[in-house]
This record gives sequence, C-alpha cells and structure tokens, in this order.
Amino acid sequence: MIELGSVIKDLRSELQAAIEAGKDENLRFELGPIELEASVAVERSDSGAGRVRFWVVDLGGEHKKGVSNTQRIKLSLTPRLAGTHQAPQISGHAGADEE
Repeated sequence: MIELGSVIKDLRSELQAAIEAGKDENLRFELGPIELEASVAVERSDSGAGRVRFWVVDLGGEHKKGVSNTQRIKLSLTPRLAGTHQAPQISGHAGADEE
C-alpha cells in the first residue's frame, strides 16, 4: 500500500515535469482542476500522537486480512503556481506511450 500523501506528491512531480517540458513551447494548455479518486484504508495509530493515516489500496490484488475498513474518496485539486493565483501552463511532446 502507498500513503495518499505520496500519491499526491508523485502527481505534483509529474505535473512539474510537464510544466518544465513545455516552458519553451508556443502552444500551452492551462491546467484545470484535477480529480483524483482512490480506494483508501484508514489506519489510526494508538500511539500518543493518535495519528490517522490514509493508505491507497489496490482492490484488484489479493485480499489481505486486517485491511477491512476501506473507503472510496474523491479529491478535487486546483493547481496554482506558488505565490500567485495563476493556473500552471503545460505542454510538451507526447511520450512513447501517449497519444
């Protein structure tokens, strides 16, 4: 399982790479709202901090005992450039597995 925060961090890295790849392109696209949907397992720590963690789970794999409290969540993220209210512009050439 992967922590939800790691999924969002990796998404941010991919978007940043797309912004960098398109910075010298004539044609750019404004990045609109991003909807991220995931199945998560909720885990509460019994330690002093009482931290709650969200783990992204793969429902297509084998079922593991102990992960019985799964929820489906949908996040709507609106990307903005740091220190501004501007939406990022992305562009670039398609990768080998993209159209």
